[in-house]
Amino acid sequence: MTVLRSRTVRLPVAPDLLDVLPALAGASVWVRGGDGFIAWGDAARIDPGAGEDRFVRAASELRALFGAAQSDDEVVRPGTGPLALMSFTFDPMSEGSRIVVPAFVIGRAADAAWITVTAPADGLAPSPVVSSGSSGWSSSGEREFTQAVVRARSEIRARWLAKVVLARTETTHAASPFDVRAIVRALASAFPQCFTFAFEGLVGASPEMLVRRIGSTVESLVLAGTARRGETPAQDEGFGAALVASEKERSEHSFAADSARDVMELVCSDLKVDAEPWLLRLANVQHLATSLRGELTESLSALEIAGKLHPTAAVCGVPSTDALAIIRSYEGFERGRYAGPIGWMDARGDGEIALAIRCAEIDGADARLFAGNGIVAGSDPDAELAETKLKLRAMQQAMGL
Repeated sequence: MTVLRSRTVRLPVAPDLLDVLPALAGASVWVRGGDGFIAWGDAARIDPGAGEDRFVRAASELRALFGAAQSDDEVVRPGTGPLALMSFTFDPMSEGSRIVVPAFVIGRAADAAWITVTAPADGLAPSPVVSSGSSGWSSSGEREFTQAVVRARSEIRARWLAKVVLARTETTHAASPFDVRAIVRALASAFPQCFTFAFEGLVGASPEMLVRRIGSTVESLVLAGTARRGETPAQDEGFGAALVASEKERSEHSFAADSARDVMELVCSDLKVDAEPWLLRLANVQHLATSLRGELTESLSALEIAGKLHPTAAVCGVPSTDALAIIRSYEGFERGRYAGPIGWMDARGDGEIALAIRCAEIDGADARLFAGNGIVAGSDPDAELAETKLKLRAMQQAMGL
């Protein structure tokens, strides 16, 4: 096993992370409201593999790796010391999940800024893993998506399923390679409430926090139910009020909130859950939102909690096993890391992990964009298609499409 040596030192001035983001292929980003990390280089890699136990295996390997590490940390706060960046596939049977301990990390929080350098203690760097590129990408068109909605809706009505989340993709080829740094800056500027990320070719801005663990405190934010933003304040308020009043949207949201509550109740005490969903307004859409917060009753890392929560009803459906079977049968493409957990964790087990939505997979001048919707018995295929177009717009604008 690789033994790591890590050193974290305080920076006298907190930098704008995106201003100092290096122009390196493979540089990673995790920012929200100006705070977070930029990272580059590999000190170690872990391949979580496929299978229902992949989160447990990955957490065990990280625990062993971090437990053996030699760490000199003069800041000692969440995110300092050796850090792991991670991105998991949506489907447990899909290969392609990734965990990287970066060689260099610049971090920033409200009261501190720091740099961490991590390397193998023997001085030998691990072999790099080369991206598979875009040749294996599959995609789905608008007609295929609406047909899949009709089929899923029939399954829901016939089999008493509650909800199935279906996604679609759009692929594009630009005249020159996409500028990931420019895309990240555009996303972070337009969506400061979201987790803007770039990791191993997956780039996006997710509003949905699967789990944040800081010490014994655990939080989650569930989003389900979507409306457009209005062109005037009155119109905006009207769209929001209609979303809050919609029986269909509230039902879809309750499935997602209940699925998170069921897991959080198993691992937390003093769990506080919003009594009613509230409106989270983003630049292009507004969502019904429910926040959850509790205190851990057992020693679980952020990654282990994420493994218990995934897949949530917000990205899969209810019940999840039946919904996943329908996704595999009708969606028509391999999701890869879209809608899977993405985020970071430190050696203490603290971390933030979001769901990789509102994102694109970028490889040079090629890109594949994703958007998905929750399908219930009353879903209208054309309305669901229109909602995916609304969700795709965020990435399209950031990418200059």
